Amino acid sequence: MDLVRHLRYFTVVADELHFGNAAVRLGMAQPPLSQRIKRLEDELGVRLFDRSSRQVRLTEAGRLLLAEARDIVERVDAIPALLARATGGGATLRVGVPPDLGGSAIAALLAGFREAHPEVRLGLIEMGTADQVGALSDGALDGGVIRHPVSAPGLRFGPVLVQHPGVLLAEDDPLAAFSSVHLADLAPRHLVLFPRESEPGLHEETLSECRRHGYVPGEVHIGRHPQFTLGLVMSGTAVAFGPRAEQAGVAWRPLLGAPLAWRVSVAWQRTSQALEEFGAVALRVLRDNAGMVHEGTAPPRAVRPRPASGLLA
Repeated sequence: MDLVRHLRYFTVVADELHFGNAAVRLGMAQPPLSQRIKRLEDELGVRLFDRSSRQVRLTEAGRLLLAEARDIVERVDAIPALLARATGGGATLRVGVPPDLGGSAIAALLAGFREAHPEVRLGLIEMGTADQVGALSDGALDGGVIRHPVSAPGLRFGPVLVQHPGVLLAEDDPLAAFSSVHLADLAPRHLVLFPRESEPGLHEETLSECRRHGYVPGEVHIGRHPQFTLGLVMSGTAVAFGPRAEQAGVAWRPLLGAPLAWRVSVAWQRTSQALEEFGAVALRVLRDNAGMVHEGTAPPRAVRPRPASGLLA
């Protein structure tokens, strides 16, 4: 049994006193979490929680273990930085970023942080929100750039930035003749969207907003890689949402009224000076390189006449 990992699970359940909430925070399903806690109890020979249909409470043994478990987990988390200092390698800040953040934004994050904290190496790891939540809770990440909405009671979040995506169309799509596009005009085109398992909250929110504005995709394709998404768009198979893009064979158009709002923030469980500096750099980079604005800022206006009924049928 990986005792440290099981102690980490125990501390999260002890914080939440709710297996469902703890499972969300750890980025895992509830049954495996319950099994791991049961295995820890069996290994230690004590019951750590009193469980009922209405509440979860620490037993006396659980209360005694909690302080020691926290200390063990914190000491294990500190080992990489300790060894790095001992070998002269400096500390490393491990941060998750969305897979589609964009090359220029990634380069700007690395350059901006290197300038502010040259003694700390920034390790960026491509990871969706659901995996980041689990890795942050598990101590595998120090921070993350995550997309909302997200249910993670144990995490703290920096200022929220908003991105208003437009639509990517094949360059010969009739809608490409307009300077902006209504969501309803996209029906019944197929849609390429990021996987539900990586961005569960945003996936559902995006489809809900589409339906609310009159766009029900004929079919939803899952795009795990930007090049796959672009390929489907260029072929005319589907449309996709995203930031402004210059790509041969593809036309990007803003959505009239900016109906989609993708919200992003830096997230962490335990803060540090380096992580606070990363948060400041990330805010600047996401504004300047990814076209994001602070939550509450009015979206850019896009105005055009609505096409005549049946024109694009």
